[in-house]
Amino acid sequence: MDLSQYLADSPPTVVPLVIKPHFEALTDEQKFYAHHISKAAFFGTRIILRQVSPESESIYDLIVALQEHCNGNWASLAQDAGIGNDEIQHVLQYFTQFLGNLGNYKGFGDVKFIPRCSPQTIAALVAKVSVAEKFYEQCKSAIYADGGKPALMHFGFPDQGHMSTYYPDSPDITRKEIEKVGELLGAKGILPENSRVRKTKDGDYEVLIASGLSKPPPEGTDAGEVTTWELSSPLKGKKVSLVFGDHQEEMAKISVHIKKAGLHAANDTQKKMMDEYSKSFATGSLKAFKESQKLWVKDKGPEVESNIGFIETYRDPAGIRGEWEGMVAMVNKERTRAFQKLVEAAPAAIPKLPWSKAFEKDAFSAPDFTSLEVLSFASSGIPAGINIPNYDDIRQQIGFKNVSLGNVLGAKAPNESIPFIRAEDLELYQENRDAAFEVQVGIHELLGHGTGKLLQETSPSVFNFDHNDPPVSPLTGKSISTYYKPSETYSSVFGPTASSYEECRAECVAMALSCDFSLLQIFGFGNGEIDMNGKAGDVLYASYLSMARAGVVALEFWDPKSRKWGQIHMQARYSILKTFLDAGDSFCRLEYQTDDLSDLNIHLDRDKILTHGRSAVEAYLQQLHIFKSTADVEAGRALYERMTSVDGTFWAEKVRGQVLKKKTPRKVFVMANTVEVAGGKVELTEYDSSMEGMIRSWAEREV
Repeated sequence: MDLSQYLADSPPTVVPLVIKPHFEALTDEQKFYAHHISKAAFFGTRIILRQVSPESESIYDLIVALQEHCNGNWASLAQDAGIGNDEIQHVLQYFTQFLGNLGNYKGFGDVKFIPRCSPQTIAALVAKVSVAEKFYEQCKSAIYADGGKPALMHFGFPDQGHMSTYYPDSPDITRKEIEKVGELLGAKGILPENSRVRKTKDGDYEVLIASGLSKPPPEGTDAGEVTTWELSSPLKGKKVSLVFGDHQEEMAKISVHIKKAGLHAANDTQKKMMDEYSKSFATGSLKAFKESQKLWVKDKGPEVESNIGFIETYRDPAGIRGEWEGMVAMVNKERTRAFQKLVEAAPAAIPKLPWSKAFEKDAFSAPDFTSLEVLSFASSGIPAGINIPNYDDIRQQIGFKNVSLGNVLGAKAPNESIPFIRAEDLELYQENRDAAFEVQVGIHELLGHGTGKLLQETSPSVFNFDHNDPPVSPLTGKSISTYYKPSETYSSVFGPTASSYEECRAECVAMALSCDFSLLQIFGFGNGEIDMNGKAGDVLYASYLSMARAGVVALEFWDPKSRKWGQIHMQARYSILKTFLDAGDSFCRLEYQTDDLSDLNIHLDRDKILTHGRSAVEAYLQQLHIFKSTADVEAGRALYERMTSVDGTFWAEKVRGQVLKKKTPRKVFVMANTVEVAGGKVELTEYDSSMEGMIRSWAEREV
């Protein structure tokens, strides 16, 4: 097995999340509110580590133990251990990337990474620190690659040899068994996001519920008082039982800090939201969590924004169990004004999308859309924007929020290389890519994830569309024949395909509507008139170039052995690149002269974006949307599998080979900590934007 692609970045790209001016502008009450939610978020660190791999928690403890022993003087520790400078740098690089991903698998890519240093180097370091030795013994066999088990280098279903701790101690549990357990839980009204599933030696199934309580709450579970059920055929005779207290210590601490945050809430909505959060984290009730999300949507325009819980389901191979994450951020009022204008423009923009009213929400409910500066983001990776909650019923009935994370978007590494962009495009691309990305994120979150109607039989014989005269599909010209049945959701129907498919749909909306110059004007580019040669045209060109480039570099996240994608957004972007390439008339092409593609660049015809690029994207988008809206999973999966398949040696070997050779390290973010000090104040502790600063920041979180 070639391990070169799995080596830790050398060096990793370490950037700061600048927050001090925004934090200092808060009142004392707001600082305490932010502080306690931040503490709650970071107390979920060990949950994330356990959700990544069995060894991640021990590796984390090993890093912290070494940091506390040497107090950041790694050169001195290396000297004591007889280790040279190159080797200790490789150790620090691995530790930094580990903390940036909160685990030894990439948060963006779901692929294991391993140290460039030798095992003997780490052994020599821990030999000098007795408290670190026990942690090393627990994880040393798993830090590096097991050459006999290449599938373990990637996330996936356990019975296929892949890594997934959403199904702990269950190496032979199958996808079909996971689905059957999920069907039973759904029938009982139990949501899966805060659970894991363990298959016992007897062949029964334990559903591990994250909660501060070790027993079902006195008032009963989300399913009532019964906690054990029998499965039907083909697993007849096997039982499913709810087991409370998964991550018990962490969930209890989280619940306590959430209660403390509630004492500093700015209004009754925030106070009630914190109460529901606390109830959910203490008891494991996702009904309570959904109540918190309804209140979160209703908490309009807060000075301190936050969201916390088991949110995104990207990393569960079944696509239904959520990874812990927690965010606290301050509102950037100046940038928020542009996003609010985008919200105001949404009712006029939505009809420009390639589907009729029958496939769109009955009414657009204007959401909050804010630009945030992140204080804390506990997760395996920090996104550039967020559109939540993910529960379809809340989105349809109450609404949702969009946020753009300004200091994440603006974090830059000096002298970052940009492969696959032509020399004549490079200056324009560098000048406009940040602006293009902000526009893309804004439209993606608001008008991508925020649009669309799921046609459904909401309860027996009750439909949210005219069942006697069904809508006509623009794809076939005939009445639709498929729709969601009672209790079905988009995720339950589309399964593991759902997340990437939806990200692709949202990206296509962004590509289509970024061609609307009135929307570009909202962000400060142009006067609303079509002008491909002005500043708005520059931003649009950079946006299309950026998407095409993302489609090329996406191949880093495709595994040729399993022929699977390890990152849902990159899978989506590859399919959009293929859409560009198939647009015709040389709108987009890959240019190269050498056989090995070492000079590969993207050529995109700026003058054909509005004619060829937009129309090609809209045709693809229309299919994605109609199949999703009508629950036509068979057609939707077939389309998406075809568009994201990597065929032939050209893509799988030549293009991917150059992507791996030229790949640039993904950013890892150094975040500040908040601390309570004498006099009833909360202060900010900042850290150097370096590997040493990154390690110190995590050690001082004391989680």
